[in-house]
Amino acid sequence: MTRPVQQTDGAPGTPGLSGADTAAAALALGDDALVLSHRLGEWAGHAPVLEEEVALANIALDLLGQARVLLSMAGDEDELAYLREERAFRNLQLVEQPNGDFAHTIARQLFFSTYQHLLYGQLAAGEGAFAPLAAKAVKEVAYHQDHARQWTLRLGDGTQESHTRMGRAVDALWRFTGEMFQPVPGVDVDWQEMRISWTATVTATLREATLAVPEGPRTGAWRAGAGRQGLHTESFGRMLAEMQHLHRSHPGATW
Repeated sequence: MTRPVQQTDGAPGTPGLSGADTAAAALALGDDALVLSHRLGEWAGHAPVLEEEVALANIALDLLGQARVLLSMAGDEDELAYLREERAFRNLQLVEQPNGDFAHTIARQLFFSTYQHLLYGQLAAGEGAFAPLAAKAVKEVAYHQDHARQWTLRLGDGTQESHTRMGRAVDALWRFTGEMFQPVPGVDVDWQEMRISWTATVTATLREATLAVPEGPRTGAWRAGAGRQGLHTESFGRMLAEMQHLHRSHPGATW
């Protein structure tokens, strides 16, 4: 069952954009936050240390809060989260990637939180429909980014084993980063400026962590995914089945 995105004549504070544009954009950004929140939540009971389990859970809750606001701009948040089929989700392929080992999770978080911090920074400075959310969320995401950066430095410039694993994670996930800078209709930001800033920030972090920087962003050879078009990687279907199982098994239940 798929709930259609709400159609309206316009969105307050979003000149030149239809309500459909704003709702579709909210769906894409909301799906990013929702899916990554679930992935981070999978670490509950499995994180390397208790302190890190709490940190990842807090980041997951921040993202879930963002997802609720954004999905509510597109329709009924519960129906959008739990009753859509895989092809109806518009999240980036990066955020749906499995947790892997801890280094893999940190690399994914570094890439996405750096992007999200730049995105919300630009949205907060504007007057569009996303400005109020972005103004609050940009402070949360600054912590997410710093958390990922500090762990990247610790793992990259730590033991030989941690260095190897962190480098392997960066290489494995790098090919998914190009999709972040495909323009999303209804999101009024400078995508090229974001891409340049993201590349510079992530490159500086990786070099400080003594990790090799993959060639893609500097040569233009990287390839974007198609999550925004509803095409997802193999692991996403299994994740979605787990996330939606309870709601689908007991429709209409309350507690």
